[in-house]
Amino acid sequence: MTTMLMEKLQTGDVIEMTSGDDVITVLVLLATDDALVLDPCDGATPFVLNTEELVEYRKFDAEALFG
Repeated sequence: MTTMLMEKLQTGDVIEMTSGDDVITVLVLLATDDALVLDPCDGATPFVLNTEELVEYRKFDAEALFG
């Protein structure tokens, strides 16, 4: 995984982000210029996040790991 700052996310990306004091893994269900719909992959309800609120995250990049 690589740490990203303000890289544009796409539908289907898997990222790690902080939520309070926890680090969670989420799947990007829908990505627009203004908002993201994120699935925390833990059985909880997906949530919407304004793209400006997501400052730092780690994005899973399968090509970098296996390519």
